[in-house]
Formats: sequence, structure tokens, C-alpha cells
Amino acid sequence: MTGSTPLQRLTGGRSAQPGLAPSAPFIHSHALVESDSIGPGTRIWAFAHVMAGAVIGAGCNICDHTYIDRDVIIGDRVTIKAGVYVIDGMRVADDVFIGPLASFTNDRFPRSRQPFHCERIVIERGASIGAGAIFLPGVTVGTGAMVGAGSVVTRDVPPFTVVVGNPARVIREVSDDELVPGLRRP
Repeated sequence: MTGSTPLQRLTGGRSAQPGLAPSAPFIHSHALVESDSIGPGTRIWAFAHVMAGAVIGAGCNICDHTYIDRDVIIGDRVTIKAGVYVIDGMRVADDVFIGPLASFTNDRFPRSRQPFHCERIVIERGASIGAGAIFLPGVTVGTGAMVGAGSVVTRDVPPFTVVVGNPARVIREVSDDELVPGLRRP
């Protein structure tokens, strides 16, 4: 999609609410939103902080006590529950759910007050992240995958699988009835 915005490239240019007139985003009076790139129908609740440069799609729900960093792109219809910090370099596609207190890291060898090497974390369309899951830098969570609560994700999660544990391991495939509506296997 040459000439398209980062959000359009991430989401394939789809509208969040086909056939419906877009509504302005709702931003709670106690949220700090420095970005101008918030999609229609998105709700940002109290004590959330969205940095300048962040891109958030349409129809999202950004819950209390969340932080969205500068170099972040979030697709449409994404839910980010309380206590989640979406850090620099993350890409979150459409229809993703991120449970409360999920943690993401972007530097394999962090040192205080030193330059760092930012590694991107990608969460593909229709994936769900359980509460308290922890992610190491550079991982991709595949389309339609499910990461169990409290899992420690040290490597890529294959599409349409369920992973649990420390380190997270595949325990089964996601069934067709468990997929996000409209998501299909290739």
C-alpha cells in the first residue's frame, strides 16, 4: 500500500466499523493523550498515557493505568486491559486482546542510562494474551494464537496455537470455534 499510513499498512486498510459512520474517540478527562493519531470510536480511560507518535486504530479499548510508547502501532478493535505498558517498537494488529499486567521487553541486555537496541515485538491479528504474560524482545505472536496467563514467551508463537508455561510451549491448536469472528485459517 504505497503512500498509505502505518496504520493502514498494518491493518490492510480495513475500516474498524464497516458501514457505520465513524465517531470521535472518547478520551477520559484523567487520561494523558499526546498523540493525534487515535482512530474513531476508540476509548481511552483514566490514567492512561499515550505518547506523541503512537498510532491507535479505530474501535479500540485502552483501559485504566496503561502506557502506549512513541514508536507503537495498534490496529483496530484492540483491547488493552489495565496495567499494560505497550513499549517502543511494538506492532499490534487488528482484533488483539492483551490481558491485565502483561509485560513486554524490547532490549536483551538493558543497562541504566546507556543506549539500547530496540527489538520489535509483533502481535498478529486475532491473537490473545493472558493476564501477567511476559514477553522477551523480538518475538512474534502468530495470527489467532492464545498465550496463557502467566506464560513467559521466549520465542515466536506459531499461528493458531495455544502456548502456556515458563518457557511458553505449544499445548494444542486453537479450534475454529475459538477464533475471533471473521478470522480464517489460510
